Amino acid sequence: MTNHLLDHTAEDTFLMCAPDHFEVSYVINPWMAGNIAHGNRSVAMEQWLALVEAIGQVAKIKMMPAMPGVPDLVFTANAGVVLGNKVVLSRFRHVERQAEEVYFDAAFTAHGFEVLTLPPELPFEGAGDALMDRSESLLWFGHGHRSDIACATRLSELLEIEVQPLKLVDARFYHLDTCFCPLAGGYVMYFPEAFDAASQAEITARVPADKRIIVASEDALHFACNTVNSGRHIFLNQASDALVAQLQSHGFIVHQTALTEFLKAGGAAKCLTLKLNEPHQSAAQAARQEAA
Repeated sequence: MTNHLLDHTAEDTFLMCAPDHFEVSYVINPWMAGNIAHGNRSVAMEQWLALVEAIGQVAKIKMMPAMPGVPDLVFTANAGVVLGNKVVLSRFRHVERQAEEVYFDAAFTAHGFEVLTLPPELPFEGAGDALMDRSESLLWFGHGHRSDIACATRLSELLEIEVQPLKLVDARFYHLDTCFCPLAGGYVMYFPEAFDAASQAEITARVPADKRIIVASEDALHFACNTVNSGRHIFLNQASDALVAQLQSHGFIVHQTALTEFLKAGGAAKCLTLKLNEPHQSAAQAARQEAA
């Protein structure tokens, strides 16, 4: 295996937001049930800072201000989906999160992005459900719980990219990034049972067998798929020895950093970050980079 996975890690830039006002104050996914007012904000801050420090060793981090009244603003992955200098802003399905949209809009504008929006009747939850493939010009798009399937066509038009819809069927894996993670080199780490049969077939058809990293239920429930990937580095909450060994066999370095406070709200490493520099390249350009 070549080490070209290392080539561009220094260029990766992630948007994050401190958990100054983070808490579980409502229930909009199964993980939140029973956790209202059961969080520990000081522990959450310690865990978040440890993630910042870890990612900061290999990538750049941009911060956006924390704001009162929007406890889930810390989950910047849901702000929108970025491609080149464009970002499609999220439109949250649940009213509890809709107040976040204006803050994310301001953050993108401050960073010089062209902010695009979907029709108000189409729920869309950003890079929680829209994930760039790492070997071809393709956007994987999760729907079934939060984002509307009709967004797929709109995203393809706005971002000028092929979109592959995947239907989510397990409420515990309510966003695509809780059960599916494209990795450098064209690998995909995912939990098959979170998808319907047709979507599982699409994944196996599009991703070669030697590039598919299947995650078992125990790892999935520890949000192992909710991973931040920068080159060959992988940052996640927790992974079994077997999964770590599998990832290492493909050349990845696994960094485990506890994010248990955020799991109470249904999020982990990937949810806490949004990659801001997603290059818009053709499939041919991606193939040449992979072969280099």
